[in-house]
Parts: sequence; C-alpha cells; structure tokens
Amino acid sequence: MKFLIAILWFVVFSKKMLFWVYLWQLKEYQLARFKAHFRTVKGRKTIINYLLLLKLILAPFLFFYFYYFFWVLFLIFSFEFFIFLFRLFKKSFKKPVLTPKIILILTGGFLLEILILYRLIFLPGNVFYFSLLSLDVLTPLIFSGLVLAFEPVAILGRRKIIKEAAKKREQFKDLTVIGITGSYGKTSTKEILSTILEDKFKILKTKEHQNSEMGISRCILNDLSPEHKIFICEMGAYKKGGIKLLCDIVKPKIGVVTGVNEQHLATFGNMKNLLSAEGGGELINSLPQDGLAVFNGNNKYCLNLFEKTNIAKKITNQNIFVENVKIEKEFISFRVRTNEDSADFKVNLMGDYWIENILMAVLVAKDLGISLEGISQSCLKIKPFVGAMRLVKNPDGLNLIDATYSANPNSVISHLDYLKIWPGKKIIIMPCLIELGVASKEIHQKIGEKIREVCDLAIITAEECFKIMKEKTGAEKILFLEKPKDIYEKIKNFSGQEDVILLEGRLPKELINLLKMNYPAL
Repeated sequence: MKFLIAILWFVVFSKKMLFWVYLWQLKEYQLARFKAHFRTVKGRKTIINYLLLLKLILAPFLFFYFYYFFWVLFLIFSFEFFIFLFRLFKKSFKKPVLTPKIILILTGGFLLEILILYRLIFLPGNVFYFSLLSLDVLTPLIFSGLVLAFEPVAILGRRKIIKEAAKKREQFKDLTVIGITGSYGKTSTKEILSTILEDKFKILKTKEHQNSEMGISRCILNDLSPEHKIFICEMGAYKKGGIKLLCDIVKPKIGVVTGVNEQHLATFGNMKNLLSAEGGGELINSLPQDGLAVFNGNNKYCLNLFEKTNIAKKITNQNIFVENVKIEKEFISFRVRTNEDSADFKVNLMGDYWIENILMAVLVAKDLGISLEGISQSCLKIKPFVGAMRLVKNPDGLNLIDATYSANPNSVISHLDYLKIWPGKKIIIMPCLIELGVASKEIHQKIGEKIREVCDLAIITAEECFKIMKEKTGAEKILFLEKPKDIYEKIKNFSGQEDVILLEGRLPKELINLLKMNYPAL
C-alpha cells in the first residue's frame, strides 16, 4: 500500500506542478498579475476549497494514528488521480506551452519529486504519509518557488537576447519604427495599419501575443531583414518602465496611443504608473523631435497626454472629419474628409467603434506619403483579424459573434452598442473583467447598465462581480452560470432563429464548441 500511495502521490503532484507552472506562464511570470488572479473567486477556489480542508483535518490523524487513516489518504489521492485522467480524456487539463524555460523548470521539478520520494520512502509509515500530504498541501508555494528559482537564469538569458536585438536594430539606420501602445486597440490598429502600408512598403509587424520585450526581441532577431522599410511594433507592459525598455530596443520614430482605461490597473498599482507605461507617456517621450505622435482624441487620457506632449508633430484622430457613417452587420462604410481631400471607405469589420482605430492608421499612412484615396483602397483588403469580432451561424440559425480574444471595459461597451443593429433577442455571455483594481466596481456597474439597455439576457460565467452587475441589470435579465452544459441548455431554451449571441472575453472552449455545434471554428 505504501508504494501504491507513493505512485498516486507522484502522479497527482506532477499534475499540480504542470498546473502551477502553466498559471505562471499564463501570467507571463509577472508577480502582480499572478497575485491578481487570486483576487477572483475562481482564483481563490484554486487554493481554498473543501478538499484542502479535508487534508488539513486529516494531517494530524495520519501522523499519530496512521494505521486507521492512511486509507482516507489513499482515497483522496485516488480521487485526484481519476479527476486528472478524466480531464486528460476530455482535453480540458491545463498545462504549459513547452518552451526552453518551461522544459528547464519541469525537468527540475520532476527531479525534485524523485529526490523527495527517494528520501521519504524509507521513513516510518506515519511520517511518510504525513510528509506526502504536507507536501501536497504546499504545492502552490513549492512550485511557485521552483518557478522563481529559475528566474535569475531566465533574466540573464532575457538580457542577452534583448541586447542582441537592440544591437541588430541599430544596424538598420533607415528603418522607420512605429510603436503602438495603449490599454486597448493595439492589435487592431497594428493590423489595420499594416494592411494599409503593405501596398507601398515592405513591412514587418510583431505577431500575435508578441508585444513584450522578449517577443519583440525575437521578432527582430528572427524576422527583421534589410528589405524591411517599416517595423510596426505593438507594445505591452504590466509595470512602469516597461514601454521605455521596449523603446530602447526598437527606437520608434512614430508613436500611436490607441486608448487608455483601467484594464490593468491592479498590476500597475495606480493610475500614475499605468499612464506612464501603457498610457503612452514613455512611448511619446522616447520619440525624436522630428517624429510623429498620434493619439485617440476620443479618449480623455489620450487627450491629456496630447496636451502635455511637446513634440513638433502631434495629432489626434479628431483632426479628421467623418461623414455618412453606415453600419451593417459585417461591414462599416463612411466618408473621410481632411482639409486637403476626401475619400469613401468601406471596411469589412463589425461595429463603428473601429473607426477611431482606422483614423489613427490614416494619420500615420498620410504622414508616410500615402494619399487618402490610396488608403481607402487598401482598407478594402482588411479582413477580420485576430482580436476582431467574427460572425458564424450555427445549425439552429443563431448568430454567434465571437469576441473571445480579449475583453476590456471599452470593448465590452462598444460590442454591446453594436448589438443594437440586430433584430431578435440579444444575448451576451461573458466572465467578469479582471485586473481592474479599485475601478472594478464602477466599471462592472457601467457594463450592467449597458446590458440592461441592450440585451434580453446576460449570462455571467464568473462570480466575483455578478452581484454588482445584477444590481444595474435587473434580476430578470442576468444569470450566473458556470458550467458550459448549463449555459448551453439555457441558450437553447431561450433563443431562436435570427437571435444573436455575443461571446465576450475568455470563455471555455467546451461552451464555444457546444454553441457552434461543429461549425467552422469561431
């Protein structure tokens, strides 16, 4: 029995190692983001739950009366073992993406487990069982410590790569770098701008989720070549000084601040730090005097930064006039007019909120010598990209709008406004927004008010801010449902043909698959 429990413990312990390493990787090894996860109800349940309570109660009995209680330990580990097998079978088990760093951490972790078992297996039964249970309870601390123990090695490797990338960038004297930052709209503005510019220039752009110092450095080292004339660089950060570091690497000449809100307030600590980095201050201060600064004039934080900016060439998208806006389900059309010329635009994107991103891209393209008419022709080539909403009909005739790439306060409100053009019932399925810090309550109240205005039903999949939203939405319109099958059954019974469902934010793949019913991937 001792060896059987040891085997079960090894499997369960390994499973937990994979989960905690996955979580650190998901939070990009940022301590502030990792801690913010446990401010959510779901995050707290990861650690504090009934199973943990049972283990804590069992521990002293194992130590003093193991002959009577080791069977309980066997049943607990067996239960966790079969849950692990079930999740593997359902392909719902969370595990990290294998990278050199992750392989190093996991190798160290497995060696640590083997060493622990080797040292414990010869101990008396009560001490052995008690030690296994104690180590199991302490897995969050053990594996977080393991991840952090490898950080000095990771930091040295990161510095080496960043230094090499900065050195390579210096060799491209004629390269024009466009830095794009903000709390939201970075990816969309990058994709729109790259589509416009690629008709005239050989461009390089950062790939999906490649907006950190390592992602940008690898993009430079792996992809930048002498044929590239423009490098469009999406810039993200979670602490003050993060954007400054990226600017030191890529040396931007043009800076675009797409929009600022409280999306990552919890990780920055306060708005001053957020406005410095993600809010665009560090990007604008890094531009040369002959550079160009472009701001979203519809955002109060961007306008404030615009007023403080001393660079000679600065402009907002309010300097362009927009007329004849027409919103269709899968495209928008409008006329753009400047002091010099005008042109008609048609863009295959869903929702008029894209116009502010398009106008910022227009300002950059015009500065680079492209006519407004040429820009409008290039915009015809824009297709829904990563981060843009996508539409698919399921076999029952329901319209599913996929906005699951990410969610922030502005995008949720904008997406809800877009639903107004649809006939039939309007439904939103979303979790609560995270990393909002002290602004969380106010933001979720605003979302609740917008849901009450637009939707017939809202299903919230996270518990922490549900009550706040319910107060503003009304009990008859909003539900808290967590299990994909429960959500699917509710939708199936509530909605019919030509109704529309907005899938907002990070939702379980199982739910999306149930709703689309084997139709092309959302």
